[in-house]
Amino acid sequence: MSSILLVADADWVRNDVEAALLDPAATLTVESNPRAAAALVRSEGFEWAIVDMQVGSMGGMAIVRMLRSAIDSGETADMGIVLLLDRDADRFLAGRAGADVSLVKPFTAQELRTCLTASAIG
Repeated sequence: MSSILLVADADWVRNDVEAALLDPAATLTVESNPRAAAALVRSEGFEWAIVDMQVGSMGGMAIVRMLRSAIDSGETADMGIVLLLDRDADRFLAGRAGADVSLVKPFTAQELRTCLTASAIG
């Protein structure tokens, strides 16, 4: 876990992710604006993007599709994408959108850390 982008506008989601990633080797960049997050991904390299299901007017699925498209087109380097879901029933859709991993909220710190360390990117 070195460079992680979190796309979330809910304080409790940001707090939970930040608390789970208490790792001096990890750099967490938080963005609440989905369009700004897309620009940030193109200008900086991230190992992971963690996207909340409910972000602004765009929604997490659309953000994941946008990030996956940027990766597939070569606009940005490959990275893992975690989608934080509101309910387990959305796991199938998360995969279809291009998320590498989906995690249902609320999640434990261990669950999030396991996603980021045990999952292969790409």
